[in-house]
Amino acid sequence: MKAAKAVDWADPGRWKATPATVRLDLLKQIRRNIDRYFDDLVSADCEAKGIDRSVAANAHQVGTSVQATVVPVAANVSAAIALYEGLVQGRPLQPLTVRPAGDGRFDIRVGPRGRDRLLNGDRTDILRVTGEPRRTDPYQKPGGIVAVLGAGNFASSLEMINALFVDSCAVVHKPHPLNVGADLVWEKVLQPLVDMHALAFCDAEEGHELTRDPRLTKIYFTGGAPTAEAIMAGIDTEVVSECGGNNPCVIIPGDRRWTASEIRHQALQIATMVKINGGSVCGRVQTLVTSRHWPQRREFLDAVTLALRDQTPATTAYYPGVDKTFAAFQDAYPDARIIESRDRAPASAVLVIEDVDHDGFAVHNEAFCQVMSEVALDVAPDAETFTPAAVAFCNDTLLGTLAVTVLVDEDTRKAHASTVDRTVTELRYGAVGVNTMPPTVWTNPYLTWGGNEEGQELVSGRGNFGNVLGYENVDKSIVISGFTSPGHLINDRKQGWLDLSARFTRYTIDPTWGRLLALAGTVLRLRLQRPDF
Repeated sequence: MKAAKAVDWADPGRWKATPATVRLDLLKQIRRNIDRYFDDLVSADCEAKGIDRSVAANAHQVGTSVQATVVPVAANVSAAIALYEGLVQGRPLQPLTVRPAGDGRFDIRVGPRGRDRLLNGDRTDILRVTGEPRRTDPYQKPGGIVAVLGAGNFASSLEMINALFVDSCAVVHKPHPLNVGADLVWEKVLQPLVDMHALAFCDAEEGHELTRDPRLTKIYFTGGAPTAEAIMAGIDTEVVSECGGNNPCVIIPGDRRWTASEIRHQALQIATMVKINGGSVCGRVQTLVTSRHWPQRREFLDAVTLALRDQTPATTAYYPGVDKTFAAFQDAYPDARIIESRDRAPASAVLVIEDVDHDGFAVHNEAFCQVMSEVALDVAPDAETFTPAAVAFCNDTLLGTLAVTVLVDEDTRKAHASTVDRTVTELRYGAVGVNTMPPTVWTNPYLTWGGNEEGQELVSGRGNFGNVLGYENVDKSIVISGFTSPGHLINDRKQGWLDLSARFTRYTIDPTWGRLLALAGTVLRLRLQRPDF
């Protein structure tokens, strides 16, 4: 469909006037449709990425496709159902707790909620706001028409659900050319909204015409900063954008030695995130930040190498142009190590660059592919000395402000609680994961996803997505978990990753007791099995 015709179809006034009871019914229809078209969505995503679902060796890549394609929208639909059930019943959905965080900030605990607490009992999901917490419910918002420009790396435009049910806006969605096939399936899933004139789909090549349509209220964009700047040039429409960056993982030296199992766990978590989706993930860890004098630095880096080579399966890089990016990092660091996973797969090598210059190419560029670097700060290996230096490096030198991970063992975190809290506060990033990876923020609709750079050069984007409770003045989103939490994303097996992904995704679509028990059974079975990789 042409852009102008799609905007013609969208009726923001009708959608704004649609009662909460009707919207709730639409959400439940969409939930059933996601279940119905589950396999079609996964097949379309795999086809776009060149993944043959019939080949057993690709099971883990299919599992990633399951999670990445279905979970984001499904999670947003489930959260919106909870939101609208509260509106219909006259009991608005509430945060779990609201507590002062110092300097006029407040920490609003938003999760885990309900049955999710049984899955993530050691996790805390926090929305940090500046000033007294203020909320705006969907019907208090002005509405309008939002153009959602789909991402290329994931065929899951959760922003559609966000715009429709949190911002009360009608939506026109334009897919990325890579995801046209999946978009055709999403049209079937979301047909009830199309029938309501709340949603329309336009062709992938209609981006320029769509973004120039004067009837738009906002544009939601996920992609590169240069493209975001090109979209913004010559238009007055507000653009909410998420554009990536070079995401650090700050490794706080422990007051005690980390055990071998703790090091292995963290190495597997990092290796999983370095490889996932062929490295084409906006929130992936790219740069490890260590103390050069940490006695376990060499042991830790060797464990990461082992995890990349022998303990996590190979993942093919598919995104257009990443071969050139990979080559550019190789050219900049000819002595860097190329690590091939022992199971081998096309275009699956990981480039590992240790001890890079603090102001070099690997610091100032986003890889968006399977490249991992390490920056060793020349500071003492204790929390009180290391963390201020790490914060300064991440804030002032690394490219972007999207997401940061902080790894700290439980004993050190307790002994230096105020220092760790200050570190989380001072890191100028939109998402902070303490002992967990930032994509857990992206998939949580109660949190926000976006950069933290208002008033600065555009790198990681402007504004944010998510925030189903409608809080104003959001500073950042924070997820805190146990040091070796069983809820961490760790892919050390192929079929197991697919089985777990399928069960988790079905539960996310419709979080019933039956699906929770099925997921728990899969988790238990996998724990009793030896990793198949």
